[in-house]
Amino acid sequence: MSQIRIKDAAAFLSVSDDTVRRWIDNGTLPSSKDASSRTVVDGLALARLARTNAVLPEDPSGIGRSARNRFVGLVTDIVMDTVMAQVEIQCGPHRVVSLMSSEAVRELGLELGSVAIAVVKATTVIVETPAGKA
Repeated sequence: MSQIRIKDAAAFLSVSDDTVRRWIDNGTLPSSKDASSRTVVDGLALARLARTNAVLPEDPSGIGRSARNRFVGLVTDIVMDTVMAQVEIQCGPHRVVSLMSSEAVRELGLELGSVAIAVVKATTVIVETPAGKA
């Protein structure tokens, strides 16, 4: 199993090192010592905690769809010319950028600060690992 240092676990969950230590102390997150006697957490336990603690805004559309990767966020930037537009949406810690027609931007009423839902349905998802982990 993957072992992750406290500082890295904190960075992955966007919390402080002290929060991770509190989770270890209260039994929320199991820990162990690595070969250098540093406290580490199990990667799978950390991933499960991240999933449990994920707080996503509810999809306000109320529409059912097959795509499972939906991200609710706020429009933070729109770059538009006469034909095409680039729309940036901040969905929690994730920035999603979409290219669409300028006509679609107008029809959807997208503007800076408006709520939007990015729906991703891709046939290709690229997964990478840090250098030296192969």
